[in-house]
Amino acid sequence: MVAPEAREASGQLNSEELQLLRGIASERTFTTGEEIFKEGDAGDGVYLLKEGAVEISGLVADNVRRIFSQVGPGEIFGEMAVIEDKPRSACARTLKATTVYFVPREEMLKQIERSPALSLVLLREISNRLREFNHQYLREVIQFERLAVVGRFARSIVHDLKNPLNIIGITAEMAGMEQATAESRRMAIDRIRRQVDRISELISEILDFTQNSRSEFVLAPTSYRGFLEQLVAEMAPEAALRSASLAIEGTVPEVDLRLDPKRLRRVFYNLMNNAADAMPEGGKIILRVHRNQKEVVTEIEDTGSGIAPEIAGQLFEVFATHGKAHGTGLGLSICKRIIEDHHGWIEARNEQGRGAVFAFGLPFDHQR
Repeated sequence: MVAPEAREASGQLNSEELQLLRGIASERTFTTGEEIFKEGDAGDGVYLLKEGAVEISGLVADNVRRIFSQVGPGEIFGEMAVIEDKPRSACARTLKATTVYFVPREEMLKQIERSPALSLVLLREISNRLREFNHQYLREVIQFERLAVVGRFARSIVHDLKNPLNIIGITAEMAGMEQATAESRRMAIDRIRRQVDRISELISEILDFTQNSRSEFVLAPTSYRGFLEQLVAEMAPEAALRSASLAIEGTVPEVDLRLDPKRLRRVFYNLMNNAADAMPEGGKIILRVHRNQKEVVTEIEDTGSGIAPEIAGQLFEVFATHGKAHGTGLGLSICKRIIEDHHGWIEARNEQGRGAVFAFGLPFDHQR
């Protein structure tokens, strides 16, 4: 028999309690990598580590084992099964040559009933074990979320780059045909240049978003009608490639707004691409504009199935997405940031018997 007072926790017990433990604790030795107990074993007693190191692990899925904690000299392990009177729920394996004190279950329960101090020691050990398990769990969850975020950003970048790259490829192929005229080649070069600029703007927006920073930009007086007419002329051929038509309904008010045209273009690209995604069999994208006393309101409506109710409240949150094979929701988060940088607002709604409508307002005369 080995006296358990060598154990750190026993310093909280009085001499009478230590004397009782002397008669019931036995010493056991294990080699490196040896299993002390495993899941499903009977909770036959409590172990007090004299020297060495023990790893506590558990199965969290088929053939997937997670390490919960490591036990060092002076610590108790195996107490949960004893107190709960249930089979072991974890595995204890030595990391090196190890010596433990073993206290049989029945004897340990008798001592717990007699000794409030011993009960307190066990309670503290259990509390520390649960706290350590929670920390380990949180570390794994955070790591998993970090990896998931990286994956989502990668998918978002690939998805957003796909459209301009497709346009560049198709345009280059058409420009390379023998029957292509000098004028068509000039137009192809211009279209490719605009798509390269679009990719550059996209990358800048994503970098700003991931770094939680805002690049410097200037809001300058701009003809909103001229801006929209040029934008629709650029985007209509792209929409046609996806079996969608894009048109302005009604007349755009002739008004100057303080804009950053490059950044605002990103809002239209995101909203119109989302509209096309919502109509895989083709459809219409309708753009309408009206003004009131303080702002110009722009609406983009599609003829798709509308916004799913389960995602409606989180549309503009990062990574909120629904029903899209490659979407991540990052695009709408960027839209919200750009519109707010223009001192405006943005919202979405469903129209009965029609598709989704995204609307945003831009103020007439806001000075930076």
